[in-house]
Amino acid sequence: MAIVLGIESTAHTFGVGIASHTGNILSNVNHTYVPKSGGIKPTEAAEHHSKVAPEILAEALKRAGLRMRDVDAVAVALGPGMGPCLRVGATLARYLALKYGKPLVPVNHSVAHLEIARLTTGLSDPVFVYVAGGNTIITTFNEGRYRVFGETLDIPLGNCLDTFAREVGLGFPGVPKVEELASRGKRYIALPYTVKGQDVSYSGILTQALQLYRSGKHSLEDICYSLVETAYSMLVEVAERALAHTGKSQLVLTGGVARSKILVEKLRRMIEDRGGVFSFVPAEYAGDNGAMIAYTGALAFVHGVTIPVEKSHIQPYWRMDEVEIPWRQK
Repeated sequence: MAIVLGIESTAHTFGVGIASHTGNILSNVNHTYVPKSGGIKPTEAAEHHSKVAPEILAEALKRAGLRMRDVDAVAVALGPGMGPCLRVGATLARYLALKYGKPLVPVNHSVAHLEIARLTTGLSDPVFVYVAGGNTIITTFNEGRYRVFGETLDIPLGNCLDTFAREVGLGFPGVPKVEELASRGKRYIALPYTVKGQDVSYSGILTQALQLYRSGKHSLEDICYSLVETAYSMLVEVAERALAHTGKSQLVLTGGVARSKILVEKLRRMIEDRGGVFSFVPAEYAGDNGAMIAYTGALAFVHGVTIPVEKSHIQPYWRMDEVEIPWRQK
């Protein structure tokens, strides 16, 4: 059984997890940078990661009851993500690999969100709705890779809601706060519903929602309700198209926005109407976390995926559909 230590530092969260390739999560310790104002500032987030890294690493090993000599490899998310943040995790991973003589395993952050969802939901071959602050993607596995069947053409859904929340004074993170107000909304206001084929666009709906707020003619509750209803319905539509196109009957929601009860219910109703099965990643593994890097790294490691330290460059724009998935080959 291969045991791998995984490091996550792609955005606002620094995490260290330890997991086996058989799916045993031994520890999962994370710490999130919260900006004092505005959105995530990459350099400030990187500084946060640098400060908390030693403590998080030590705690992850302690909870697992292991020492570095006990792990078989070190995995790290090399992308996609924010450059300054990625460098912190990559630097620590290289140091550990060299100091303790451990193989280094490159992990795609987006692929890790999918694999932890497969593990925790028990659904082996679903269509994924992957929604987070920095990603909005409809994907499933086909012919050796995760293929993208739909994605945002501009800003991600999580970023859309976070930006709206910040601009109207709700703070960060914005999704739960927008949803809370949306639950009290009583009147739907028409907003741009932009679906192009199997892709979505959220910049127009964000601009219009902010204009409505600044006009002072509508309650914030009604605007939030309209924003959430429109944005989530667009996502449900493209997810259903992917199910129809692929002929698959399983649907999984993963990523930070998987904590949304509203989105969960909308997707559940859609898939149940189609006679399929729906599940979503548990809250602990929905947001960015070290365990998903460790588990995906363990899967990759036992299938021979490693990288020389001198070639372990960060890849801020590393797409999931560029990654070979040998552990799912028949």
